[in-house]
Amino acid sequence: MTDPVQRIAQLRRELNDHNHRYYVLNEPSISDREFDTLMHELEALEKAHPELDDPLSPTHRVGSDLGRGGFTQVAHIHPMLSLANTYSPDEVDQWLERTRTALMGEDVTIVGELKFDGTGISLIYEHGRLARAVTRGDGTRGDDVTANVKTIRSIPLELRGTGWPELFEIRGEIVMPWAEFERLNAERAFNEEPLFANPRNAAAGTLKTLSPAEVARRGLDACFYYLLGDNLPCATHYDNMQAARSWGFKVSSAMTRLHSVEEADAFIRRMDTERRSLPVATDGLVFKVDSLRQQLNLGFTAKSPRWAIAYKFAAERARTRLRFVSFDVGRMGTVTPVANLEPVLLSGTVVRRASLHNEDIMRQLDVHESDMLYVEKGGEIIPKIVDVDTSARVEGAAPVRFVSHCPACGAPLVRVEGEAAWVCPDKWGCEPQIVGRIEHFVGRRMMNIDGIGGETAAQLYAAGLVRGIADLYDLTEADLLRLDGFGPRSAQRVLDGVRASLSVPFERVVYALSIPNVGETTARKIARTAGSLDRLMAMSEAELTAIEDVGPRIAAGIVEYFAVPANREAVERLRAAGVCMEMPPSDSAAASDVLGGRSFVISGVFELHSRDEYKAMIESHGGRNVGSISKKTDFVLAGSNMGPAKLEKAQKLGIPVIGESEFLSMLQEGQ
Repeated sequence: MTDPVQRIAQLRRELNDHNHRYYVLNEPSISDREFDTLMHELEALEKAHPELDDPLSPTHRVGSDLGRGGFTQVAHIHPMLSLANTYSPDEVDQWLERTRTALMGEDVTIVGELKFDGTGISLIYEHGRLARAVTRGDGTRGDDVTANVKTIRSIPLELRGTGWPELFEIRGEIVMPWAEFERLNAERAFNEEPLFANPRNAAAGTLKTLSPAEVARRGLDACFYYLLGDNLPCATHYDNMQAARSWGFKVSSAMTRLHSVEEADAFIRRMDTERRSLPVATDGLVFKVDSLRQQLNLGFTAKSPRWAIAYKFAAERARTRLRFVSFDVGRMGTVTPVANLEPVLLSGTVVRRASLHNEDIMRQLDVHESDMLYVEKGGEIIPKIVDVDTSARVEGAAPVRFVSHCPACGAPLVRVEGEAAWVCPDKWGCEPQIVGRIEHFVGRRMMNIDGIGGETAAQLYAAGLVRGIADLYDLTEADLLRLDGFGPRSAQRVLDGVRASLSVPFERVVYALSIPNVGETTARKIARTAGSLDRLMAMSEAELTAIEDVGPRIAAGIVEYFAVPANREAVERLRAAGVCMEMPPSDSAAASDVLGGRSFVISGVFELHSRDEYKAMIESHGGRNVGSISKKTDFVLAGSNMGPAKLEKAQKLGIPVIGESEFLSMLQEGQ
């Protein structure tokens, strides 16, 4: 009979090897089915012998479903500094010449490598095993995300080969491949969740997700670019990274030794072409002095190493022909011109539409019919028109004019004072505005009514079933079964969602109402201050502007909103349906008045509570949170790594700077 200890060890070695071949080398040696068979055998053995469990076993890469209450902050062994940037090949050449001068004319070899567009990570390995993974954070401290990083299959949990130091740090970038990014955004669009702007944001957001199981599902990858520690195997950066490759780390094959300005310039030209076909996003190159001795001699500035520089590629752009300009109407009535284009591939996606933003920008671009337009992403996923190729303009082509009337309802447009926006004033008769408000109301971060998205909202409106948000609470199964695509199950899903929305808290109800200029954060502050919708409807502009972050414009919009009889009628119908109309007593009532209207600025990194928790404490004890230090600030609540500029300003103005324990003592003594 096979010894379970030996068989478990053998399976772990084999599975780690197959993971490395599949995720790092892209050279799988067995089928997915064979891999799963080995994994299931290991899972069964570990379940039968829990005493042999190992947190770095391949079976733990799927991540636990248990969310964690937050991330522990950890100080970096070596600060994670940023790099000096340039957008010019000439400036890269000048940096190389300055480096040679600083090294007294020594021969200098540099290493060119890709700058991956993700989120920085520092991994600590002890005795060949992953010990800790920490985000860049503020460069001095970061979040311990070890549990999440363990789910990334291209990161070795145990090292391969030999020759690695007993303790070392390796730095790299956590990235989300284009294919995973498109899949994730398609899922989020289907679930009516906000889309990630680009793979960098998606990678960063995923890495800070509290559920490792969700991290595992999102298909993150990693690439490594720098090794630190005592007793490194080689005297050069390039050779150390090749050693790291042999230990199981994914190191870019684009990494190249360069010996002259001419070679550096050729590397820039070559990689500017090759990067466009890579499976992950890049935003530039990094050049590093190869010799570790020379790196040490060159040293650092306050912000960055002198021995490295980042070269940023110009924002990727494409040239394509304008088919026509359409005009979209948003839920607040704002009319946006949109360029409809001949399809063009840009940064891994096909672009067919791009915003022209407003009339002023459209005029500045001087867009004519059938023009050849330049589309740019500039690192973001939302395309924009940045220029017109006037040399390719069709002779006699007419300029594109901004519409004077709403394209949906025909009402004359109104220019918003002091802004570039034109708005349709017919809020109660303009279909896109009404449907947009319905779609907003049912959204996940608002009332979260499952089963209703943009298409269904338009269907409900067109069928005459829902002409305003309150009508949602009168829907019946018979109503829904009249719509195309609805059966008993989908109808019941909507009705269950409507019923569940009655438990949505008051602050989200305020956000769901589509009050002009009231976003999610502002709605929360308004709800907590007013306490109830009745009180909010009765508040004057002066009372509203006393609320943090509510200026005259927002206050006027709130008063105007509740002055409309149709809005008040909708509120009463929502109340009758059972929608929450006030904060619960525990939230609306202050815990105490210990801080009695005193204002606080929060700065730095905290250990006992999070920044949001401290903000909530300040508000619940009668204090106010403000964003910047001024003469009116009463206290600065400072954690570690408080910005020196803020500290200097507080001292100059004589404002007390207190720590966590001092602040908590204030609350305790006051109570």
